[in-house]
Amino acid sequence: MNSRIARLLGIVVITGLTAMAPLPSTAATRDFPDELLTTAGTPEVIAKGQEADGYALAVSAYTWGYPLVRMERVMREYVDVPSPKPPTSYRAPLNEMGWATKLANPDAKDMPTANNDTYYMSAVLNLTEPYVLTVPDTRDRYYVVDLFNMWQELEHYVGRRVTGTKAGKFLIAPPGWKGKVPAGMKRLDISTNKVWLWGRLQVKQGEDTAPVLALQKQFSVKPLSGKTSNITALPPLPDIGNDEFGFFKHLAFALQSTSVKPADEALFAQYERIGLTKKGFDPSKLSEATRKGMSRGLKDGPAVAAASMVGSSSVRNGWSWVTGLDSFGYDYPLRALVSGPYLGGQGEREAMYPLRYTDSEGKPLSGANRYVVKLDSAPPVDAFWSLTMYNADDKMLVPNELNRYKVGSDTQGLKVASDGSITIPIQANKPEGENAANWLPAPKGGFYVILRMYQPKQEVLDNKWKLPQLTRVP
Repeated sequence: MNSRIARLLGIVVITGLTAMAPLPSTAATRDFPDELLTTAGTPEVIAKGQEADGYALAVSAYTWGYPLVRMERVMREYVDVPSPKPPTSYRAPLNEMGWATKLANPDAKDMPTANNDTYYMSAVLNLTEPYVLTVPDTRDRYYVVDLFNMWQELEHYVGRRVTGTKAGKFLIAPPGWKGKVPAGMKRLDISTNKVWLWGRLQVKQGEDTAPVLALQKQFSVKPLSGKTSNITALPPLPDIGNDEFGFFKHLAFALQSTSVKPADEALFAQYERIGLTKKGFDPSKLSEATRKGMSRGLKDGPAVAAASMVGSSSVRNGWSWVTGLDSFGYDYPLRALVSGPYLGGQGEREAMYPLRYTDSEGKPLSGANRYVVKLDSAPPVDAFWSLTMYNADDKMLVPNELNRYKVGSDTQGLKVASDGSITIPIQANKPEGENAANWLPAPKGGFYVILRMYQPKQEVLDNKWKLPQLTRVP
């Protein structure tokens, strides 16, 4: 060995020994405790680290992947059409459009907190080719069709606010489609291979619904080729039984048909440490400590998602609502939250949904008491508004002697004072005299209300319009 090589080897050895030697405890190194430098290889420290890693990655994977799993599960529900089909049901077979032909009522159990303002529409499309959405001229009647990708991200609005109410055709294009768009159609690109169309068509209280039902039939979705797809059903989700990691099995299954976004590749690569890859989910090689952490992470995932409300909700005069329902960005916990109780929610410019659970003193609302909501003026909207009542327990509409589930801009006989104010009594028993005209019936037990504002004006969006107080009547 010549002297030059010997000197180089000596430098390497000395450098290696220096790298392995513990550094002195300084301000720059105290964030990595000294004891870990000498105990890093012990079983106790390794297990602690693996459990922490499993926990963190499970929480991350849950908040990232829950919307995809939720969409896969919901889609299978919404293409499972009951027989006979209830008039409040909007379910339809795969690649077809389904409409409710009756407004939601207390017997409609498909969706908690359903509105009593619009007929709902649903269509689950498997984009093996482009589909054409045809909409009629609704003559300024409010409608909207929201197009959600498989991550529960609202990619397009079709309707009164964005595209108007004239008749039109929209080509729904799958990822990578390079065909020619037929004349007279507007292209709507979808980033996933399946898409959920979720629609609403206004029904005014007391109106003849025959023209509205006729209008429904003029909406349609058809394959561009005109040929019926050979795929008529979605494959069943894997049976997970009581598997504690069943969520990951469903997520892995969903990822076989929905690709990881390029922006999420680095994040997704981390999940290999908990057995989740593009090939599937395999926990067989994971340590007991990692599995223990993952189990805790799956249990805490929903709480982490719910905590996103702290930075993504508005609270004003006792009313609260989640903002940014159509613009999550990289806020995956918020996206996960919205995919649960707010599935199908829209952005504030399309509609706002302030909720109220308590009175002016912060006490839970109960039908044992009487309340009043006084609007200084009707909510400033370009479409319409309503105040709707729900049971606190099951989140459903409340049965009552009038079959009235909301009070709003289309309430027949609505009393408006000479100063423009609107007083709405809220109680279980019918009030006497003129107060009965605006009465919103309440259940005997707990309840909450939602003030829906469709196409709110700028003063609402800018918080310049004052939300009303809800006060208990002695």
